[in-house]
Amino acid sequence: MLAAMSEYVWIGAGVLAALLLIVAFFVILNFGRLWLQAKFSQTPLSFFDLLGMAFRKVNSSLIVNSKIQAHKAGLTDITTEDLEAHYLARGRVPNVIVALISAQRANIPLDFRTACAIDLAGRDIVDAVNTSVNPKVIDCPAGGGAERLDAVSKDGIRLLAKARVTVRTNIQQLVGGATEDTVVARVGQAIVSAIGSSADYKTVLENPDKIAKRALDSGLGAGTAFSILSIDIADISVAGVSTEANVGAKLQAEQAEADKRRFQAEAEKRRAMATAREQEMVALVQENRAKVVLAEAEIPKAMAEAFRNGNFGIMDYYRMKNIQADTGMRDSIAKPGERNRGAPPTDG
Repeated sequence: MLAAMSEYVWIGAGVLAALLLIVAFFVILNFGRLWLQAKFSQTPLSFFDLLGMAFRKVNSSLIVNSKIQAHKAGLTDITTEDLEAHYLARGRVPNVIVALISAQRANIPLDFRTACAIDLAGRDIVDAVNTSVNPKVIDCPAGGGAERLDAVSKDGIRLLAKARVTVRTNIQQLVGGATEDTVVARVGQAIVSAIGSSADYKTVLENPDKIAKRALDSGLGAGTAFSILSIDIADISVAGVSTEANVGAKLQAEQAEADKRRFQAEAEKRRAMATAREQEMVALVQENRAKVVLAEAEIPKAMAEAFRNGNFGIMDYYRMKNIQADTGMRDSIAKPGERNRGAPPTDG
């Protein structure tokens, strides 16, 4: 009986040992290469770290390669837990490591936490560091819309300009800083404003660098993720005369035509004002005539009142009628074509 039980114990122990050997074989098969890679790279990493990554569903190959890369570059303060945390936060671990190494080589202050924050914000941290080392040139306007900036100087001449902006990434303001679109918009606004404040188009064409300098001195990089190094006017021309050999002659001809239309408009305005004034005077004459008629209408009333009060006799009335008749006769003799016009009626 004891011999049979002992036999079963040995069989169970053998099965358990076989299972352990199989598990160990698969563990070594899956993680042995990564462990040996880290070991020969002198990067501190244990089997338990690799097993923990498997249980946490972390890409162990990506984490190990990134840690070896960081350790060899001298970034020894980055731990495996830090890399796993950034990976689990859906960050791009290889990009962060490459950016940190590039920043270290270029003496750009950048720590792991800042790099992770920039990466999680959706920014390309590698491109940001590369732009800090090698400044980038941005066209203004930046394609898609108008090919050139459209501005008008004080003398009314339209100018078309194109600028190129050299920028460098400001790592400290990359999180929360405005993007390239904001820089392009600000530069375009500054150039249009500078051209608009110029006395004439010739000044702009002679000294485009002054326009660029005025735009650069406006502090356009404030609140953005970039430091603006320079603004250069790549091209500037007068609108509508790209095929003309003598731009000045064409502009003078157009100005003369514009002056002609302006003078004609002013003359028409003065004529209209004179006509309106004439009509006003005609209306005023009619108004005054109406007042005379109203005043004359009061005369019969006054005469009747005088008759009633005894202040006006019948003989006075006839003498007045005779005077009116004499006056009408003289008027008709002086103006034959207007005989009897305006003369009051007489008695017989």
